[in-house]
Amino acid sequence: MTCLLQGLTMGLAYVAPIGVQNLFVIHAALTFPRRRALATAAIVIFFDVSLALACFFGVGAVMEAFPKVRLVVLLVGSLVVLAIGVGLLRSKVGQEEGTPLPNTIPKIIATACLVTWCNPQALIDGTMMLGAFRATLPAGQSALFIGGVALASCLWFSGLTLVVSLLSRCFTPKVMGVINKVCGVVILFYGGKLLWSFAGLVG
Repeated sequence: MTCLLQGLTMGLAYVAPIGVQNLFVIHAALTFPRRRALATAAIVIFFDVSLALACFFGVGAVMEAFPKVRLVVLLVGSLVVLAIGVGLLRSKVGQEEGTPLPNTIPKIIATACLVTWCNPQALIDGTMMLGAFRATLPAGQSALFIGGVALASCLWFSGLTLVVSLLSRCFTPKVMGVINKVCGVVILFYGGKLLWSFAGLVG
């Protein structure tokens, strides 16, 4: 039980900070009907848990061992994140053609996968954090720990979606327009940071 709680608290610390994943889920909860927003959260949870498992078992070491793979992932990730940010800045609330988020399940799956996996620094940091805990766990307790991490992801993203979805009726189109712009700027910042990292590695 102690390992489960350790995994839960570590998982919450891992997913709670605002990043592209959280902004993606928040905006889906504000934009989509609740059922579609929860489906989006479930897709993000799947990829987030898969990322946590990969980090737990040391995929970050692969990134460090193969610099070219890291460069490709970094470039693709930065371009995807920048595209999402630009879409939010250009969006017009209430116009279907201005919808900044993917609005079909296959597109949501593809975007969730990209915003989760196309950040090699997150893979390396996650490997260092979760891998370090793995080394300290008693024999046979790894499953409980990673189960706690997965539970944290489920609780966080589903809870975030429900809370934001319940509050979404309070947001007028004007407020939604401001939220779009703020989210767009923040996401562009993340995308620019990734692209800058790519340029630094290439240079």
